[in-house]
Amino acid sequence: MMNLLEWETEIGGTFRIHRAVTKAMPVGTRIISAEPCGVSAWTKTAKIDVILPDQSSKSYFLKCATGQGSKALVEGEYESACAINNIVPGLVPRATGWGKYLDGSTQVYFFLGNHHDMDVVPAPEPASLVERVARMHIEGKSPSGMFGFHVPTVCGKFVRTTKWEKNWTACFTNLLNDVIKYDNETNGPWPEFDAACKQVIAVVIPRLLGALQSDGRNIEPVLIHGDLWEQNVGIDMETGDTILFDPGCIYAHNEMEFGTWRASWACHFNSPIYMRLYQRHIEPSEPVDEWDDRNRLYSIHIYLNDSAGHPGNISRATAYNDMLYLCEKYAPLEGLGTYRPENDVSVTGAYIEHETTKMSHLHHAINA
Repeated sequence: MMNLLEWETEIGGTFRIHRAVTKAMPVGTRIISAEPCGVSAWTKTAKIDVILPDQSSKSYFLKCATGQGSKALVEGEYESACAINNIVPGLVPRATGWGKYLDGSTQVYFFLGNHHDMDVVPAPEPASLVERVARMHIEGKSPSGMFGFHVPTVCGKFVRTTKWEKNWTACFTNLLNDVIKYDNETNGPWPEFDAACKQVIAVVIPRLLGALQSDGRNIEPVLIHGDLWEQNVGIDMETGDTILFDPGCIYAHNEMEFGTWRASWACHFNSPIYMRLYQRHIEPSEPVDEWDDRNRLYSIHIYLNDSAGHPGNISRATAYNDMLYLCEKYAPLEGLGTYRPENDVSVTGAYIEHETTKMSHLHHAINA
Protein backbone atom coordinates (compact mmCIF):
# COMPACT_ATOMS: atom_id res chain seq x y z
CA MET A 1 0.00 0.00 0.00
CA MET A 2 1.28 3.46 -0.91
CA ASN A 3 1.90 5.79 2.04
CA LEU A 4 0.56 9.16 0.81
CA LEU A 5 2.69 10.99 3.38
CA GLU A 6 5.78 9.90 1.44
CA TRP A 7 4.60 11.33 -1.91
CA GLU A 8 4.03 14.83 -3.23
CA THR A 9 0.27 15.19 -3.68
CA GLU A 10 -0.33 18.87 -4.45
CA ILE A 11 1.36 18.94 -7.86
CA GLY A 12 0.24 18.79 -11.46
CA GLY A 13 1.17 16.24 -14.09
CA THR A 14 1.02 12.47 -14.30
CA PHE A 15 4.43 11.42 -12.88
CA ARG A 16 4.40 10.63 -9.17
CA ILE A 17 7.20 12.25 -7.13
CA HIS A 18 8.45 10.75 -3.89
CA ARG A 19 9.49 13.19 -1.18
CA ALA A 20 12.99 11.70 -1.22
CA VAL A 21 13.37 13.39 -4.61
CA THR A 22 12.14 16.71 -3.22
CA LYS A 23 14.72 16.50 -0.43
CA ALA A 24 17.47 16.36 -3.06
CA MET A 25 16.42 19.86 -4.20
CA PRO A 26 17.27 23.12 -2.41
CA VAL A 27 15.33 23.51 0.84
CA GLY A 28 12.11 25.44 0.19
CA THR A 29 11.73 24.33 -3.45
CA ARG A 30 8.09 23.98 -4.51
CA ILE A 31 7.21 21.42 -7.19
CA ILE A 32 4.64 22.64 -9.72
CA SER A 33 4.31 19.62 -12.00
CA ALA A 34 6.01 16.44 -13.17
CA GLU A 35 5.51 14.74 -16.53
CA PRO A 36 7.14 11.75 -18.26
CA CYS A 37 9.94 12.98 -20.49
CA GLY A 38 12.39 11.52 -22.99
CA VAL A 39 13.08 7.98 -24.12
CA SER A 40 14.97 5.43 -22.04
CA ALA A 41 15.26 1.69 -22.57
CA TRP A 42 16.03 0.84 -18.93
CA THR A 43 14.56 3.59 -16.73
CA LYS A 44 11.59 5.89 -16.17
CA THR A 45 12.33 9.57 -16.77
CA ALA A 46 10.49 12.80 -16.04
CA LYS A 47 10.67 16.58 -16.28
CA ILE A 48 9.92 18.35 -13.00
CA ASP A 49 8.97 22.04 -13.04
CA VAL A 50 9.65 23.85 -9.78
CA ILE A 51 9.76 27.24 -8.11
CA LEU A 52 13.04 27.73 -6.24
CA PRO A 53 13.30 29.47 -2.83
CA ASP A 54 14.27 32.74 -4.58
CA GLN A 55 10.99 32.46 -6.59
CA SER A 56 12.76 31.74 -9.88
CA SER A 57 11.53 28.86 -12.02
CA LYS A 58 13.60 25.81 -12.93
CA SER A 59 13.20 22.40 -14.53
CA TYR A 60 14.85 19.21 -13.28
CA PHE A 61 15.41 15.91 -15.07
CA LEU A 62 14.59 12.82 -13.03
CA LYS A 63 15.67 9.26 -13.83
CA CYS A 64 14.28 6.36 -11.80
CA ALA A 65 15.70 2.84 -11.96
CA THR A 66 14.79 -0.48 -10.39
CA GLY A 67 16.34 -3.93 -10.40
CA GLN A 68 19.90 -5.19 -10.61
CA GLY A 69 22.51 -2.50 -11.17
CA SER A 70 20.17 0.40 -10.38
CA LYS A 71 22.31 1.87 -7.61
CA ALA A 72 25.42 1.79 -9.81
CA LEU A 73 23.45 3.38 -12.66
CA VAL A 74 22.32 6.46 -10.75
CA GLU A 75 25.34 6.87 -8.48
CA GLY A 76 27.66 6.30 -11.42
CA GLU A 77 25.84 8.88 -13.54
CA TYR A 78 25.94 11.41 -10.70
CA GLU A 79 29.66 10.96 -10.07
CA SER A 80 30.38 10.90 -13.82
CA ALA A 81 28.45 14.11 -14.47
CA CYS A 82 30.24 15.82 -11.59
CA ALA A 83 33.63 14.68 -12.87
CA ILE A 84 32.95 15.89 -16.42
CA ASN A 85 31.52 19.25 -15.32
CA ASN A 86 34.58 19.85 -13.14
CA ILE A 87 36.67 19.66 -16.32
CA VAL A 88 34.37 21.03 -19.05
CA PRO A 89 31.47 22.93 -17.46
CA GLY A 90 28.23 22.45 -19.36
CA LEU A 91 29.38 19.50 -21.46
CA VAL A 92 26.84 17.34 -19.60
CA PRO A 93 23.79 18.51 -17.62
CA ARG A 94 24.71 19.51 -14.09
CA ALA A 95 23.91 16.83 -11.53
CA THR A 96 21.91 17.74 -8.41
CA GLY A 97 21.83 14.50 -6.47
CA TRP A 98 20.87 10.85 -6.28
CA GLY A 99 19.11 8.70 -3.74
CA LYS A 100 16.60 5.95 -3.14
CA TYR A 101 13.06 5.34 -1.95
CA LEU A 102 10.53 2.51 -1.66
CA ASP A 103 7.55 2.35 -4.00
CA GLY A 104 5.49 -0.25 -2.20
CA SER A 105 7.94 -3.14 -1.89
CA THR A 106 10.09 -2.01 -4.85
CA GLN A 107 13.43 -0.31 -4.21
CA VAL A 108 13.82 2.67 -6.55
CA TYR A 109 17.05 4.55 -7.14
CA PHE A 110 16.92 8.02 -8.68
CA PHE A 111 19.20 10.53 -10.37
CA LEU A 112 18.32 14.24 -10.39
CA GLY A 113 19.92 16.86 -12.62
CA ASN A 114 19.24 19.94 -14.69
CA HIS A 115 16.71 19.52 -17.48
CA HIS A 116 17.57 20.66 -21.01
CA ASP A 117 15.12 20.72 -23.89
CA MET A 118 17.21 18.88 -26.49
CA ASP A 119 16.96 17.75 -30.10
CA VAL A 120 18.85 14.47 -30.65
CA VAL A 121 18.12 14.22 -34.38
CA PRO A 122 20.60 16.68 -35.99
CA ALA A 123 24.28 15.81 -36.41
CA PRO A 124 26.41 17.62 -33.80
CA GLU A 125 28.65 20.38 -35.16
CA PRO A 126 31.98 18.52 -35.49
CA ALA A 127 34.57 21.14 -34.53
CA SER A 128 32.82 22.29 -31.34
CA LEU A 129 32.00 18.78 -30.18
CA VAL A 130 35.43 17.24 -30.66
CA GLU A 131 37.19 20.27 -29.14
CA ARG A 132 35.25 19.83 -25.90
CA VAL A 133 35.61 16.05 -25.87
CA ALA A 134 39.36 16.44 -26.46
CA ARG A 135 39.52 18.97 -23.61
CA MET A 136 37.86 16.44 -21.30
CA HIS A 137 40.47 13.87 -22.33
CA ILE A 138 43.42 16.26 -22.01
CA GLU A 139 42.50 17.86 -18.69
CA GLY A 140 40.64 14.97 -17.05
CA LYS A 141 43.59 13.32 -15.33
CA SER A 142 43.08 10.30 -13.13
CA PRO A 143 43.27 11.36 -9.45
CA SER A 144 44.97 8.08 -8.58
CA GLY A 145 47.22 7.99 -11.63
CA MET A 146 45.60 4.63 -12.44
CA PHE A 147 42.93 3.30 -14.76
CA GLY A 148 39.44 2.85 -13.29
CA PHE A 149 36.89 4.95 -11.40
CA HIS A 150 36.05 5.51 -7.75
CA VAL A 151 32.53 4.03 -8.06
CA PRO A 152 31.08 1.40 -10.42
CA THR A 153 29.57 2.90 -13.57
CA VAL A 154 27.14 1.56 -16.14
CA CYS A 155 27.05 1.26 -19.93
CA GLY A 156 23.48 0.63 -21.08
CA LYS A 157 22.20 -1.24 -18.04
CA PHE A 158 25.31 -3.29 -17.25
CA VAL A 159 27.66 -2.52 -14.37
CA ARG A 160 31.33 -2.15 -15.20
CA THR A 161 34.24 -3.37 -13.11
CA THR A 162 36.05 -0.09 -12.46
CA LYS A 163 38.56 -1.08 -9.78
CA TRP A 164 41.85 0.79 -10.02
CA GLU A 165 44.52 -0.82 -12.19
CA LYS A 166 48.03 0.40 -12.99
CA ASN A 167 47.96 -1.38 -16.32
CA TRP A 168 45.49 -0.58 -19.13
CA THR A 169 45.61 -4.17 -20.36
CA ALA A 170 44.29 -5.38 -16.99
CA CYS A 171 41.63 -2.66 -16.82
CA PHE A 172 40.24 -3.33 -20.30
CA THR A 173 40.37 -7.07 -19.69
CA ASN A 174 38.07 -6.50 -16.70
CA LEU A 175 35.68 -4.50 -18.87
CA LEU A 176 35.59 -7.04 -21.70
CA ASN A 177 35.20 -9.98 -19.33
CA ASP A 178 32.17 -8.18 -17.85
CA VAL A 179 30.31 -7.90 -21.16
CA ILE A 180 31.27 -11.42 -22.24
CA LYS A 181 29.69 -12.69 -19.01
CA TYR A 182 26.56 -10.56 -19.46
CA ASP A 183 26.22 -11.67 -23.09
CA ASN A 184 26.55 -15.35 -22.23
CA GLU A 185 23.98 -15.00 -19.45
CA THR A 186 21.54 -13.39 -21.89
CA ASN A 187 22.15 -15.29 -25.12
CA GLY A 188 23.43 -18.65 -23.89
CA PRO A 189 26.52 -20.71 -24.75
CA TRP A 190 28.15 -20.67 -28.19
CA PRO A 191 31.33 -22.80 -28.22
CA GLU A 192 32.98 -21.10 -31.23
CA PHE A 193 32.31 -17.69 -29.72
CA ASP A 194 33.67 -18.81 -26.34
CA ALA A 195 36.90 -20.03 -27.98
CA ALA A 196 37.39 -16.67 -29.72
CA CYS A 197 36.70 -14.79 -26.48
CA LYS A 198 39.35 -16.80 -24.64
CA GLN A 199 41.94 -16.14 -27.36
CA VAL A 200 41.21 -12.43 -27.36
CA ILE A 201 41.51 -12.21 -23.57
CA ALA A 202 44.60 -14.42 -23.33
CA VAL A 203 46.62 -13.21 -26.34
CA VAL A 204 45.11 -10.38 -28.39
CA ILE A 205 44.60 -7.86 -25.58
CA PRO A 206 48.07 -8.37 -24.04
CA ARG A 207 49.63 -8.00 -27.49
CA LEU A 208 47.55 -5.13 -28.88
CA LEU A 209 47.05 -3.05 -25.74
CA GLY A 210 50.27 -4.17 -24.09
CA ALA A 211 52.14 -2.43 -26.91
CA LEU A 212 50.80 0.90 -25.63
CA GLN A 213 52.84 0.50 -22.42
CA SER A 214 55.96 -1.31 -23.58
CA ASP A 215 59.25 -0.54 -25.36
CA GLY A 216 59.39 2.89 -23.77
CA ARG A 217 55.81 3.81 -24.69
CA ASN A 218 53.23 4.94 -22.17
CA ILE A 219 49.63 6.17 -22.03
CA GLU A 220 47.96 8.25 -19.37
CA PRO A 221 44.55 7.35 -17.91
CA VAL A 222 42.08 10.11 -18.78
CA LEU A 223 38.40 10.74 -18.17
CA ILE A 224 36.11 9.43 -20.90
CA HIS A 225 32.32 9.77 -21.17
CA GLY A 226 32.07 6.01 -21.59
CA ASP A 227 28.98 5.74 -23.85
CA LEU A 228 29.46 8.41 -26.49
CA TRP A 229 27.04 7.67 -29.31
CA GLU A 230 24.41 9.68 -31.18
CA GLN A 231 21.48 8.99 -28.83
CA ASN A 232 23.52 10.35 -25.92
CA VAL A 233 24.22 13.65 -27.68
CA GLY A 234 21.73 16.49 -28.15
CA ILE A 235 21.47 20.11 -29.22
CA ASP A 236 20.19 22.42 -26.50
CA MET A 237 17.08 24.06 -28.00
CA GLU A 238 17.65 27.26 -26.00
CA THR A 239 21.37 27.83 -26.44
CA GLY A 240 22.27 25.76 -29.50
CA ASP A 241 25.10 24.11 -27.55
CA THR A 242 25.94 20.44 -27.97
CA ILE A 243 25.33 18.52 -24.74
CA LEU A 244 26.30 14.95 -23.84
CA PHE A 245 24.22 12.93 -21.39
CA ASP A 246 24.01 9.47 -19.76
CA PRO A 247 27.72 9.35 -18.90
CA GLY A 248 29.26 6.23 -17.42
CA CYS A 249 32.80 7.43 -16.91
CA ILE A 250 36.07 5.65 -16.41
CA TYR A 251 39.67 6.83 -16.48
CA ALA A 252 40.83 4.95 -19.54
CA HIS A 253 42.88 5.06 -22.72
CA ASN A 254 41.32 8.00 -24.55
CA GLU A 255 40.82 5.93 -27.72
CA MET A 256 38.31 3.66 -25.95
CA GLU A 257 35.84 6.54 -26.23
CA PHE A 258 35.44 5.90 -29.95
CA GLY A 259 34.55 2.23 -30.14
CA THR A 260 30.93 3.40 -30.48
CA TRP A 261 31.82 5.46 -33.55
CA ARG A 262 32.68 2.25 -35.43
CA ALA A 263 29.41 0.51 -34.57
CA SER A 264 26.91 -0.46 -37.27
CA TRP A 265 24.33 1.95 -35.81
CA ALA A 266 26.63 5.02 -35.99
CA CYS A 267 24.85 7.50 -38.24
CA HIS A 268 26.88 10.69 -37.65
CA PHE A 269 30.08 9.68 -35.90
CA ASN A 270 31.02 7.21 -38.63
CA SER A 271 31.86 10.25 -40.75
CA PRO A 272 35.67 10.63 -40.79
CA ILE A 273 35.42 14.38 -40.11
CA TYR A 274 34.83 13.82 -36.38
CA MET A 275 37.92 11.65 -35.87
CA ARG A 276 40.14 13.76 -38.11
CA LEU A 277 39.26 16.89 -36.16
CA TYR A 278 39.74 15.09 -32.84
CA GLN A 279 43.19 13.91 -33.89
CA ARG A 280 44.23 17.51 -34.46
CA HIS A 281 43.92 17.86 -30.68
CA ILE A 282 45.18 14.40 -29.65
CA GLU A 283 47.23 12.30 -32.02
CA PRO A 284 46.80 8.51 -32.14
CA SER A 285 48.80 6.58 -29.57
CA GLU A 286 51.88 4.67 -30.61
CA PRO A 287 52.00 2.30 -32.42
CA VAL A 288 50.00 4.55 -34.75
CA ASP A 289 49.61 1.85 -37.40
CA GLU A 290 47.62 -0.26 -34.90
CA TRP A 291 45.06 2.46 -34.20
CA ASP A 292 42.33 0.85 -36.33
CA ASP A 293 42.87 -2.56 -34.71
CA ARG A 294 42.56 -1.00 -31.25
CA ASN A 295 39.39 0.74 -32.39
CA ARG A 296 38.02 -2.60 -33.58
CA LEU A 297 38.87 -4.15 -30.20
CA TYR A 298 37.12 -1.34 -28.33
CA SER A 299 34.05 -1.72 -30.55
CA ILE A 300 33.80 -5.39 -29.53
CA HIS A 301 33.08 -4.21 -25.98
CA ILE A 302 30.27 -2.01 -27.33
CA TYR A 303 28.79 -4.75 -29.53
CA LEU A 304 28.71 -7.30 -26.70
CA ASN A 305 27.17 -4.78 -24.33
CA ASP A 306 24.47 -4.19 -26.95
CA SER A 307 24.02 -7.91 -27.56
CA ALA A 308 23.50 -8.55 -23.86
CA GLY A 309 20.95 -5.74 -23.63
CA HIS A 310 19.04 -6.71 -26.79
CA PRO A 311 19.05 -10.53 -27.02
CA GLY A 312 19.10 -12.14 -30.42
CA ASN A 313 20.28 -9.15 -32.44
CA ILE A 314 23.21 -9.15 -34.86
CA SER A 315 25.71 -7.49 -32.50
CA ARG A 316 26.98 -10.80 -31.09
CA ALA A 317 27.80 -12.16 -34.54
CA THR A 318 29.46 -8.85 -35.47
CA ALA A 319 31.64 -8.96 -32.36
CA TYR A 320 32.55 -12.57 -33.08
CA ASN A 321 33.64 -11.71 -36.63
CA ASP A 322 35.76 -8.84 -35.32
CA MET A 323 37.35 -11.19 -32.79
CA LEU A 324 38.26 -13.58 -35.59
CA TYR A 325 39.86 -10.74 -37.55
CA LEU A 326 42.05 -9.80 -34.59
CA CYS A 327 42.88 -13.41 -33.77
CA GLU A 328 43.96 -14.14 -37.35
CA LYS A 329 46.21 -11.08 -37.29
CA TYR A 330 47.68 -11.24 -33.79
CA ALA A 331 46.95 -14.67 -32.31
CA PRO A 332 46.28 -17.43 -34.86
CA LEU A 333 44.86 -20.57 -33.30
CA GLU A 334 43.94 -23.77 -35.09
CA GLY A 335 40.26 -24.56 -34.79
CA LEU A 336 38.96 -20.98 -34.63
CA GLY A 337 36.43 -19.84 -37.21
CA THR A 338 37.30 -17.73 -40.26
CA TYR A 339 36.90 -13.96 -40.44
CA ARG A 340 34.42 -12.91 -43.13
CA PRO A 341 34.94 -9.44 -44.65
CA GLU A 342 31.44 -9.54 -46.14
CA ASN A 343 30.11 -9.44 -42.56
CA ASP A 344 32.40 -6.56 -41.49
CA VAL A 345 30.56 -3.23 -41.36
CA SER A 346 33.86 -1.34 -41.61
CA VAL A 347 34.27 -3.01 -45.03
CA THR A 348 30.66 -3.02 -46.25
CA GLY A 349 29.56 0.30 -44.74
CA ALA A 350 26.29 -1.32 -43.66
CA TYR A 351 24.06 0.69 -41.32
CA ILE A 352 21.74 -1.06 -38.85
CA GLU A 353 19.40 1.19 -36.90
CA HIS A 354 19.70 0.68 -33.14
CA GLU A 355 16.69 -0.29 -31.05
CA THR A 356 17.01 2.89 -28.97
CA THR A 357 17.05 5.02 -32.12
CA LYS A 358 13.84 3.33 -33.27
CA MET A 359 12.25 4.15 -29.90
CA SER A 360 13.39 7.77 -30.23
CA HIS A 361 11.93 8.09 -33.74
CA LEU A 362 8.62 6.66 -32.48
CA HIS A 363 8.63 9.09 -29.55
CA HIS A 364 9.19 12.05 -31.89
CA ALA A 365 6.44 10.84 -34.22
CA ILE A 366 3.94 10.47 -31.39
CA ASN A 367 4.78 13.88 -29.94
CA ALA A 368 5.04 15.74 -33.25
